[in-house]
Amino acid sequence: METEKRKAVVLLSGGVDSTTCLAIARTEGYQLYALIFRYGQRHLRELDMARRSAVFFGVERHIVVDFDMRTIGGSVLVEPGEVPKDVPLEEIGRTIPPTYVPARNTIFLGFAAAWAEVVGAEDVFIGVNALDYSGYPDCRPEFIQAFERVARLGTRMGVEGRGIRIHTPLIRMNKAEIVRTGLSLGVDYTMTHSCYDPPVDRPACGRCESCLLRRKGFEEAGVRDPLAL
Repeated sequence: METEKRKAVVLLSGGVDSTTCLAIARTEGYQLYALIFRYGQRHLRELDMARRSAVFFGVERHIVVDFDMRTIGGSVLVEPGEVPKDVPLEEIGRTIPPTYVPARNTIFLGFAAAWAEVVGAEDVFIGVNALDYSGYPDCRPEFIQAFERVARLGTRMGVEGRGIRIHTPLIRMNKAEIVRTGLSLGVDYTMTHSCYDPPVDRPACGRCESCLLRRKGFEEAGVRDPLAL
């Protein structure tokens, strides 16, 4: 008799990190449920990339959750403002940049915990990274540990002794390690999007912090970014 696969909810943004995280979850043998968000962000191309990756990796089901962070604001990703460009790599992550979206990962993980209860998944994967990242407070290990405790205390599953585990397989990797890992697992990085401020005539500006970190990762991995400008 075939053993039923464990189920996992994977937060999927369409970027390098979350797509690699999806590949890792698949390799670990989970039945995958991908959660994608349309929250008013200016870089909507990521939604199409996320959907394509979900199909590519054969997820059981993927859904797009709509909510509008533009009603709250507080980030240049959801309201008018200048996305920082050409920031020296050594300065990225020293301060919280204007691209930080207030409590975004808290909200994302809240949706993930809710869907995990509905589909019976005890595992949630999120592609946060605490090394090559832009200084967002909700990407740190302490935050993830705290939210896992919240999920254990505030869900029916947790109260019944089936706490939700939050997996962060990339959290101690640098971008080059993430890229190498993804390539070894068959990730097609043409199906990813990283740019915070894409021009109308090409997929990436090449100058925002996300583009700069992506370029650094591929260069240090010794491979060509298929979306290189």
